[in-house]
Amino acid sequence: MTDVRSMPAPPTHRSEAYPSEAYRSEAGRYDRRTDAFRHWRELLIQQLERRLDNVAYRLGFAISRRQARQVVRHGHVQVNGKKVNIPSFQVNVGDEIAIRDHAKKHVIIEQGTQYAAANPVPVWLEANFENMSGRVLSLPKRNDVNLPINEQLIVELYSK
Repeated sequence: MTDVRSMPAPPTHRSEAYPSEAYRSEAGRYDRRTDAFRHWRELLIQQLERRLDNVAYRLGFAISRRQARQVVRHGHVQVNGKKVNIPSFQVNVGDEIAIRDHAKKHVIIEQGTQYAAANPVPVWLEANFENMSGRVLSLPKRNDVNLPINEQLIVELYSK
């Protein structure tokens, strides 16, 4: 049995708790996080706009975001040739988003494509209405989103 008095005391100073290299790498991660925190509004918009259900709506695969969520959830959308049925999937620059072949005949998707032809596609996306596909050209910026969004209210909601 080990005597409590013979055990070393816990470190009292940060430099004792972290070896110098480990501390520097942890400090580097903290700096990256604080840098990201400065641009939290931009990152929030990017996270929301890059969701697969939102991209499907923006490309005209559905008339509303709710309908786009259903289209994704039912497995009618593929990303880079693979079926994805997770609405919160984050698309990246260069990703190819398309409607699967068997779903191109669905009335809902045809209506969405007709609706999208009349509405502009955001500059960060490229749409091909004939093939019912699209591509992510760049990350969305706050200026690309023309919706009345108060980011501060969203942060207050989630920080409770």
